[in-house]
Amino acid sequence: MVWNDVQHASGPPMVGRHAEREAIGRLLDAVRDGLSGVLVLTGEPGVGKTRLLEYAAAQAAELRVVRLTAVEPETSLGFGALHRLLRPFLNRTSRLPEPQHAALDAALGLASGPPADRYLVGLATLTLLSEAAADQPLLFLLDDAQWLDRESAEALAFTARRLHADSLGLIIAVRDGIGDNGLFDALSTRSVTGLPESEAKVLLSFGTRRVDTAVAERIVAGTGGNPLALLELADALAAEQLSGIAPLPDPLPVSQLLEGHFRRLVRALPPETGTLLLLLAAAPSDDTGMMWRAAGRLGLSARAVQPAVAAGILGRETPTAFRHPLIRSTVYAGAEPGERRRAHAALAAACDPVRDADRRAWHRAEATEGVDDKVADDLEAASERARSRGGYSQQALFLSRAADFTGDPDKRAERLLDAAQAHLMSGDAPTAQTALDLAGADIRDPVMRTRELRMRATTQMFQIAVADVPAMLMDAVTRLGPQNPRLTWELLCEALHAALVAHDCTRGTSLTEVAAAVVAARHDPDSAVRGRDLLMEGLARRVAEGYEHGAPVLRSALDRLRGGGIGDAHSPFAVMLLMACDDLWDVQAGRELTDRLAVAERDTGALYALSITLLVEARYALLDGRFTGAEVCYAEFDDIVADTGFPGGGDINRLHLFALTGREAELRAAVRRTAEMRSIGQGLHHLMAQHALASFELGQGRYRQAMKHARAVFEEDPPTCGNLVLPLLIEAGVRTGDRDGAGRALARLEERAPLADTPWALGTLALGRALTADGDHAEKFYHESVELLEQAPLALEQARSRLLFGEWLRRGKRRSDARKQLRAAYESFDAFGAVPYAERARTELLATGETARRRTEETRFDLTPRERQVASMAASGLTNGEIATRLFVTASTVEFHLNKVFRKLGITSRKQIPHAIGEPGPATED
Repeated sequence: MVWNDVQHASGPPMVGRHAEREAIGRLLDAVRDGLSGVLVLTGEPGVGKTRLLEYAAAQAAELRVVRLTAVEPETSLGFGALHRLLRPFLNRTSRLPEPQHAALDAALGLASGPPADRYLVGLATLTLLSEAAADQPLLFLLDDAQWLDRESAEALAFTARRLHADSLGLIIAVRDGIGDNGLFDALSTRSVTGLPESEAKVLLSFGTRRVDTAVAERIVAGTGGNPLALLELADALAAEQLSGIAPLPDPLPVSQLLEGHFRRLVRALPPETGTLLLLLAAAPSDDTGMMWRAAGRLGLSARAVQPAVAAGILGRETPTAFRHPLIRSTVYAGAEPGERRRAHAALAAACDPVRDADRRAWHRAEATEGVDDKVADDLEAASERARSRGGYSQQALFLSRAADFTGDPDKRAERLLDAAQAHLMSGDAPTAQTALDLAGADIRDPVMRTRELRMRATTQMFQIAVADVPAMLMDAVTRLGPQNPRLTWELLCEALHAALVAHDCTRGTSLTEVAAAVVAARHDPDSAVRGRDLLMEGLARRVAEGYEHGAPVLRSALDRLRGGGIGDAHSPFAVMLLMACDDLWDVQAGRELTDRLAVAERDTGALYALSITLLVEARYALLDGRFTGAEVCYAEFDDIVADTGFPGGGDINRLHLFALTGREAELRAAVRRTAEMRSIGQGLHHLMAQHALASFELGQGRYRQAMKHARAVFEEDPPTCGNLVLPLLIEAGVRTGDRDGAGRALARLEERAPLADTPWALGTLALGRALTADGDHAEKFYHESVELLEQAPLALEQARSRLLFGEWLRRGKRRSDARKQLRAAYESFDAFGAVPYAERARTELLATGETARRRTEETRFDLTPRERQVASMAASGLTNGEIATRLFVTASTVEFHLNKVFRKLGITSRKQIPHAIGEPGPATED
C-alpha cells in the first residue's frame, strides 16, 4: 500500500505507523464497500492517537467525516457528547420508530416524557446513523473517549457492537490509565506504542533544532519513542543539552515531562491569557459564546488569546481550540483551586438559568467551598432533570455532589441513597456500593435503613452473588416493622426470589423460613400486579406447606396473568414464571407468557429482563425439539450480556443443550462451573446441572450414573426441575433394578400430576406408570402418554416417550410394532440434533432388523450464531425490519446476513428457509 502522508496544519508529516495505517485502510475500504468497521486506539498521552485520527480523516475524502473530542469538564453531562455527535442528523429523528424516537428525544432533552431507556437510546443512535450512512458513507472519529459521559459512552458502545453492513466506520481514541468502564473492551482494539528508534530519529530530524546523534538516541530511549514527547522535548531543551554539552534530565518520565512542559508554557504567558485558557479548559467545547461571556465578566478581551497562539498552546486556525487534548487537561489540573473556583463562578454567571440550568448548577458547585444548601438544592433539581432524560449516571453524579454541600445528616443520607439507586439503574453496582457506604453512617430512619439494605441486596443480585441476599432483605423487613405493608410484601417477594435461586446455599436464613414469612404476610395487592404477587404466594406455599397447597394458587396466578397484564417489563420475572410453569407442567402457559414478556421487554428496551426471558424461551425451544431456536436465544442472550455487563453469561446456561446434543466435555465443564458458583449462592443452578447430567447419562444408556444425578434433584425437590426429573428417575430406577427409588418417584408423580392436570403432567404420569407396569397395562399407558404429549408443544418429550415405548415393544419380541415407534423417535431425535438419543434409537432399530443411517452434519449447522438467529426469525415470518428491531441491529445488517444464509443453504427465496433449517413456520413474501 502506498501512503500519502498527511501534513499537520503546522507540523511534520506522519512517520511510520504502517500497521495502524493498514488497519485504518481496511476499515475505510469496508465502509466504502457498504460494510462497517470499528477500531479503538489506545495509548499513553502524546503517542499519536490524535494524529492517526487526522490521518483517517484525510484518507476518507469521499466519506462524510464527523469528529468529536470529549473533554473532561463535560463528563458530568449525561448524553452531552451524544447530543453533540448527533446534532447534524437530528432532522432525521422523525423517521425513527416511535419508541426509539421518544427515547432519543427524552435523552437529549428535546421533548418531555418518561425517562429514556439507555438501550433504546443506543438503538435509536444506531438506526439514525445507519439511515444517514445510506445517503453517504460515514466516518466518525472520537478522540479522548475516556472523558465521555457514561450515557454517551454506553450508547456509542452499543452502536459500535452492532455495526456490520451499514456503510459506517467508527474510530475511537482513548488514553491508557483512565477507565472507560470497559465499555469498549469487546471492540477491535489496537495499542499505539512509541515509534521504533529509526523512525523516532527521522521524526526528530524534522524539527527546526539540530540534535546530537548520541543525545537523540538518549531522548528516543528515554521517551520510549513517544512522538509528542520527542518534538516537545526537542523544542524545550536547552541548546547545550541538545548538543550534548549539558546533561539531560534523568530519567525522562514522559507524562510528567510533557505536563510540566505545558505548565511552564502556560505560566510564562500573561496572567489574563492564563485565565482565559482556564476558562477554555473548563467551558463546554461547543459553546464558545458562554466562554466569551464569562471572559467578559472577568474583564478579559479577545486579544488575550494571541500569546497562547504564538506559544503553540492554541491552534492558529481555531484560536479557541487547544493544539492537543493533553494541553487542555494540563491547564485545568495545573490551576490553583482558587483560580478554578473563580473560573467556574464566571462560567456559572454566564450560563442561561433556563437553557443551561444543569451546567449552571455544576459550575456553581465547582465554585463553592463548604456547606451550601442552595447549591445542593440546585444540584438535586438538576439530578431530577437528568433522571427524566434517563441519564442515571448523571443523576447519580449530581446527587453525590449535592450530598457534599448538604448540612443536614438525614438529608445528606437521603441524597446518597438516591445516588446509589441511580447508579444501580445505570448498571454500576460497585459505585452504588460506595454511595451506600457513605450514606450508612448518617442513616437513622428505619425506612431509610430499609432502602439501604434493599439496595445492598440488589447490588448482590446484579453480581449474581445471592447467598446473603435473603437474610439482608429479611433484616430489612424486621427493621421496617408494620408501618408499610406494601413495601414489606415487596421485600419478602424479593427475598423469596433470591432464596429460590440460592436454594440450599443461603446464609443467615433458609428458603423454608423465607417462604413461611411470605405466606404469613399474604398481602392483597392492587389488580395491576395481582397475577405476579399471587404467583409468588403460590411458590411460597409450595415450599412452606407442600405441593398440594401451592399448586392451586399457582394455577390461579397463571390464569390471571394469561387473562390480564403481565406487569413491569423491567423486572426479571421470567425465572419465577418458569418455576411455576415447570412445577405445573404447563408449557402452553409458559410459552404464551414468556412470549408476551419478551415483546414488552423489547418494546421498552429492558435488556436485562429480556436476557433472562431469552433463557426461558430457549428452555421451551429445547422441549419442543427446536434446538436451533434454542441456540438463537442463547446467542442473543450472549449479545445482551456484552451490552449490559451482566455477569451471568457463559456456557452454564447451555447445560441442557449440551446434554441433549451429546457434547460431554462442554457439559462437564459447565457443571464444574455451577459447582464453583455454589459459594456465591447459586444452588439452584447446580441442581439444574444435575438434571442435565441425568438426561445426558440416560441418552448414553448409563443408568446408574443417571440415577445418582436424578436422585440429588429428587431429594431437594426445587420447583423448577423437581417435577421434571421424576420420569428420568423412574426410568433409571427401573433399568438399574432400584424399584424402591422408582416407586418413590412414581408416588410423587401420582400425587402431583392430577393436581396440575395438564397434558404434559398427565402424559408424564402415564409414562411413569408404563415404565413400572407389565403386560397390557404398560402398553395402554404408553399409548396414553404419546397421545397426551402430542397435545402440547413437547416434541422432545413425545420422541422420548416413543423411544421408551419402542424399546419395551422390542423386548417383548414385537419387532414390527417396535419399528414404528423407534423409527418415529429416531427421525425426531435426528432432526432435533439430539445425538445420544438418536444413536440410542438407531441401535434399537438395528436390533429389530431395520437399518438407519447415522445422522450427518447438515449445511444449516455451518451457519454462524447470528446467521441462525436471522434465518430462524425469517422462517417464522418476520420482515427484515422486524428482525432488526428484535435483534437491536439495522435492516441492512439483517439483509447482509440473509444473503449469506441463502448462499450457505443453497436457496434463493425466504420461502425456502423453514425447510432448509428444519423449522416450521410461515415465511415472508419475497
